[in-house]
Amino acid sequence: MISAADPYALQAALHVLREGGLVCFPTDTVYGIGAAAGDDAAVRRLFAVKGRPPDKPLPLLLAEAGDATRVAELTPLGKTLASRFWPGALTIVMRKSPSYRSLALAGGDTVALRVPDHELARRMVRDLGGPVTGTSANRAGARAPVSAAEVAFQLGEMVDLIVDGGRVRDRAESTVIDITLTPPAVLREGAVNKGDVERVLKQAVSAQA
Repeated sequence: MISAADPYALQAALHVLREGGLVCFPTDTVYGIGAAAGDDAAVRRLFAVKGRPPDKPLPLLLAEAGDATRVAELTPLGKTLASRFWPGALTIVMRKSPSYRSLALAGGDTVALRVPDHELARRMVRDLGGPVTGTSANRAGARAPVSAAEVAFQLGEMVDLIVDGGRVRDRAESTVIDITLTPPAVLREGAVNKGDVERVLKQAVSAQA
């Protein structure tokens, strides 16, 4: 475990990711567990550590909203939501770009993307040069952790590094909206209110949460 205030924390996290390891880190919502999305072995290990079925896709974190075009088809609807809620606690499910491949997507044709409102997390993704998995750092079915101590209790030595950034700010998971559906559907309501999404889109959205 390393403190987020340690000047070497970012480099330590990057070293682990580049070597195919798993890093747990704070975001603006809950603690996440990260693997380089382009590293098949690391992604397989992440599924195993979480106890998550490999056919259940993982969300990805980006450094900037503009990075979405590298992995997804950014529609006008997606641009509207990204410009209002990114960086922030909204995960947007979009159509995958035909050229993008990652085992994190579990073979699907969509990808769930988010730009976190947390400088360390964004710098980690930016300096790595590609998306990092953004799923919560807990065993499948367990509560999403809001502190490094909770991460350590659930995952312990199954991960390579835990970055301790204290208790997270919002303590609620991101809201997930699927804009590939008509109308768009909120798959999980979290830190962003469904009504706020509707006001930005100027249309009703369904709720499948």
